[in-house]
This record gives sequence, structure tokens and C-alpha cells, in this order.
Amino acid sequence: MFDVKRPDWWALEEAQGRSPGAFPRTRLRRNRHDAWTRRLVAEHRLSADDLIWPVFVIEGTNTRVPVASMPGVDRLTTDLLADVVGKAKDLGIPAIAVFPYVEDRLKTADCREALNPENVVCQAVRAIKKAHPDIGVVCDVALDPFNADGHDGIVRNGYVANDETLEMLGRQAIVQAEAGADIAAPSDMMDGRVGAIRDALDASGFIHCRIMSYAAKYASAFYGPFRDAVGSGKALKGDKKTYQMDPANSDEALREVGLDIAEGADMVMVKPGLAYLDVLRRVKDAFAIPTFAYNTSGEYAMLKAAGAQGWLDYDRVMMECLLAFKRAGADGILTYAAVEAATLLKRG
Repeated sequence: MFDVKRPDWWALEEAQGRSPGAFPRTRLRRNRHDAWTRRLVAEHRLSADDLIWPVFVIEGTNTRVPVASMPGVDRLTTDLLADVVGKAKDLGIPAIAVFPYVEDRLKTADCREALNPENVVCQAVRAIKKAHPDIGVVCDVALDPFNADGHDGIVRNGYVANDETLEMLGRQAIVQAEAGADIAAPSDMMDGRVGAIRDALDASGFIHCRIMSYAAKYASAFYGPFRDAVGSGKALKGDKKTYQMDPANSDEALREVGLDIAEGADMVMVKPGLAYLDVLRRVKDAFAIPTFAYNTSGEYAMLKAAGAQGWLDYDRVMMECLLAFKRAGADGILTYAAVEAATLLKRG
């Protein structure tokens, strides 16, 4: 009887007294000998279709402000978005994720600027959709850029109030959808927020607005440069460990993802990416739902810094990391290197 844990041919070889898969009959390097063979047998592929490009927007006109901790990344005023988004679209990138830099004067404890239909996010979404109606726009649903405390929810007596925050997130998602957002991406990690946002969107007629939930988002140190980019780092009081996940846990990630799917998430995300590939693989295997990874600001900055020092070949390691997300099960990747990667892919 054949061993069911091995393919039939393996057991047949053993039954006939031969050592299956042994050198020199088997040479795995044969399929690595030529570029065409390597392409033919490649198990995973990265394409521009897999990429979502995060952009940072600021108030004003004709202004670029470099993010010092993210070389190559700028905050842009909305009038500059049409050109840069157009270039991304021409490279085949299907979607843009919009994040705001909010001036300190607009940050309040009640986060009211998040609900302003004329805030910088909504202006950016309208500008993008006017110039490029066929590109997808993802909006971050979270209060931290607008919060005087730097937290993702309303703070009461030093604690982020879960249920009070849900009502705000629903209203924020509606304002963004009214501006033209295609995907609401709640990144706050409040309990029940996907259901609250889905109900709010549906009640307002936005039944086609998708939800990409940051379903397994960890209380990670990899977010530092991002917080520089949106200006929330200096405002943050304390940390986010009471609502973002413990890096020690992966079973809990499956519970989080399962709950978000039950509440109406169309897509789910694991964040950070590189240090959590095991979680990404478990999520994809368990749920077989469209699953995304966020190649975070810290991961991007590490590679940029090493590349600038000549310690690594930036282009090669960046592409290798993006392929690792695909290998681990990601259907798509949010990455600040999206334009760079798409350019390299186009060159072949």
C-alpha cells in the first residue's frame, strides 16, 4: 500500500528498490538553469495589479514636503495629486490610499475635523476622482490624525472609549464616501467597528462602498515614520496597546478576522507585514477571503536607509520583500514603494 503522505510515484520507486528523488537522477538545479525555465516554474508572481500606493496630503497649493524618516515620500497638496496619481495609474497601480497631515490647530479632543466634508482627505478624494475616476481610492477610517491625543478613538479619562468611537467612525466613513471614496479602511481596532461602519454606509445609500478592514493590526514599533508623516506621533499620549493587538498573539488574529468578516468586511488586512508573515498565511488559509498586507513605514524606511548606506541593493530587497507577501498569501500589498516596484516590473 502506498504511503498516503507521499505521492504515488515516490512509493513506487521505493517498492522497486530505488531511492526516490536521489542525486544524480534528480537535479533541482536543472529548472534553475535558464531564465525562461525559472519563469516557467515560478510559483508566485508580483504584478502592479497587486499594489496599493499610500499618499499623504496636506493643505495649501503647489507644495511638496518631504517626510524625513521616509526617504522618497512627500506630503502633497491636493493640486499636485492628479499628476502623481496619473503616473501611478499609467504604471498599472489600481488603487491609492489617502492619509492626511492635519494641522495642530485642527486637532481636538472630539476629532470634529474628521467629520468635516471639506477636510483635506475629502478634498484629496474629490481631486483624485475628478482627474482619474477609474482608479480606486481607499480612505483610512480612524481618528488619530484629527485627535489632540493622537489616539484612534475618543479618549475619556485616559482610556479610548470603544462604543462612543464607533458612532464617530460611521459618520467619518459616510463623509469620505460622499467625497468619492471607494473603500473604507478602518484601522482603529475598536470592537464592532466594521459592523457600525457597514450599517452607517448602507443606511446612507453607499451599499457599493467596500470595507477593507485592518483586521489584525498590531501595537507595533514599525509605525514610527508613518506617525511622522501624518503628524500624530508628537500628539500621542501613551501607547495603543489597549486596542491594537499584542505582537505575541496569532490565534487572536484569527478571532479578529473572523469577527470582521461576520460584521461585513469585504477584504481584510494584516499590519505590519514583514514581521507577521506567519499571521498573514494563517489568515489566508483559514478564511480564503481577499487578504492584504501593509508594508509599513518602518519596513520601508529600514530598506531605504540600508540602501542609502550601500549595505543592501534597495531595488532587489524591496522586490524580494513584496514577493514574500505574495508567497505568504497576500492578494494585495499597501506599500510606499508601489511606484518604484511598478516601474521595475514594467521594465521587466
